[in-house]
Amino acid sequence: MAIGSTNLTPAELDKIEDSVLLEELKKAKEELFNLRFQSATGQLESHGRLRAVKRDIARIYTIIRERELGIRAAAAPAAAPKAKKAAAAPAATEEA
Repeated sequence: MAIGSTNLTPAELDKIEDSVLLEELKKAKEELFNLRFQSATGQLESHGRLRAVKRDIARIYTIIRERELGIRAAAAPAAAPKAKKAAAAPAATEEA
């Protein structure tokens, strides 16, 4: 996933686990620092990139906070959805 690209939508962020999300946040903050440094020295070519990276950081913070509050469900590991489907099937037979 590239910071500052159109691929970083809330729907895409929902699929990412918390640990990976924190790594992406760290990368985005490092990139923002580098962009600000380039801006201060007059080497920045694309000023729109600053805005895009800031928005990505805000999106990541929003997803993390919503997960803390329980507004948004945390991404489950790849093996967990299979276990949930298997557990849901016996529950349906017990109700009948």
